Formats: sequence, C-alpha cells, structure tokens
Amino acid sequence: MRGRPRVPSVTGMSITGTTTTAMTTTGMSTTGAAIITGASRGLGYALAAGLAAAGYRLVIDGRDESALRAAAARLTAAARQHGPGGPGGPAGPVVAVPGDITDPAHREALRAAAAALGGPGLLINNAGTLGASPLPALADYSVAALRDALEVNVVAPVALTQLLLPELRPRGGAVVCVTSDAAVEAYAGWGGYGAAKAALEQACNVLAAEEPAVRVWRVDPGDLRTRMHQEAFPGEDISDRPLPETVVPAFLRLIAERLPSGRYQAAELMPAAARA
Repeated sequence: MRGRPRVPSVTGMSITGTTTTAMTTTGMSTTGAAIITGASRGLGYALAAGLAAAGYRLVIDGRDESALRAAAARLTAAARQHGPGGPGGPAGPVVAVPGDITDPAHREALRAAAAALGGPGLLINNAGTLGASPLPALADYSVAALRDALEVNVVAPVALTQLLLPELRPRGGAVVCVTSDAAVEAYAGWGGYGAAKAALEQACNVLAAEEPAVRVWRVDPGDLRTRMHQEAFPGEDISDRPLPETVVPAFLRLIAERLPSGRYQAAELMPAAARA
C-alpha cells in the first residue's frame, strides 16, 4: 500500500476540494432517486457528482449542515452545466438532509425525501467512522469506541437498508456498501474498523442471498486521499493517494451494467479508458 506495509484502505471525507468531470454513462438507469450517505465531501461527494451528471435525482446526507448544503449547491450547479441536458439544461434535484445516520428519525427523513422524488432506486451506504484514533491495538481498544464504530459502520446502514427495501424491491433497486480491505485482511491497529467492515460485508452477503430482486454490492474503493485516511495516519503525508473522484467510473460501471451482487474492488471495475 504505497510504501506502508500491511495497512488497509479506508474511506471517508476528502481532505482536498475536488472537481468531478461529467461523464456519459451508457445504460445508466435513473429509475428512482439515489440516496448517498456521507456525501458532503470525499468519496460520497464524488459519487454524488458522478450520479448527478448521469441524471440521477439525489438525496444526500451529512452531519455538518453547512458543508452539506454547500455540497448540494455545487452538485446542482455542476449537473446543470454538464448533465444530460447539456450547458444550461435541466438538472436533477439534489436534496440535502443533514443529520446523523445513527438517528432513526434522520433515516426516516432520508426515506421521505427520496419518496418525494419518486421513491428510492439506489442506496449508497458510504457514511462511516474510523473509530478510535490514533489506531490502538485491539487489546487496548475502548469498548465504548468499538460500540460506536459498530453502530455507525454496521447497524446504521443495515437499518437504513431495511427501511428502504420495501421500495427498492419493486424497482429492482440496488444497494452499495462501501467497504475496505481491512474487512478481509489482518492489519495491526485496525481491529475496530476492520471488524465493523467485516460485519457490514457479511450482512450484505446475506442480504444478497435473501433479496434476489435487489442488487447488493460491497465495493472496496482502495487507498484514497480522504480525511478518514489522514486520521488513520496523523502527521503523515498521504498526498500520494489518488483523489476520490478517480474511482467514480468503477462505481458507475457497476450501477450501469447492473453486475451481479457480490464483492468488488474499484480497480477491477475501472473502464479501460479510465485505467489508461
């Protein structure tokens, strides 16, 4: 992993302002609105920009209300300039719903916002937490911090998925859960985060077996230059990591081609032109 042995990829908020280039995504279905959690910055924002450019109606959330509303304004402006209607053309609505994904009332507000846009067709469970930082050994991991990591990274996305399933099923909708190689590899110091992501992955795996009408994907985006990754390596230079928007084509391909439910790595999904 770029000169640091045995360290995982993590996802979260970008530490650098980014601009996502609009894409034409052949075959992209825009049936239903897309809900993207943790979309005020980082990978969540990059994915929202890619989907907005593809014509999706968006519901985005984040805990920082001012950052979230600023993100929604940028997404709306970019979709109007680069979206399916061309410069000055129609842009799909972007609804910002600030709040904490662990709050049941907030999850219901996300469902209601998507219903107002015609109902959800895609859920991207991107919001997450690194947990304790600096990263402690599992023997020293605070039980309270571990509970919090499990609540944010596992319980909340499962609960939101449960809430939306009745509307996703008839649309043949899809659920994307952003994961990490920490879910499948043993990295010293990553017991809390890795255990939470492993639990989320198995929940997705079972959900895919139980819900044949819904695609359930778990995607490892790889090492990215995000705020969460910086928190994992405080004081270190992570500028060699790629920016979040570089992996957006992989996610868009997954959604557009409606690949089978399962676990994917973004690097394996990148279109040939994007890899070149």
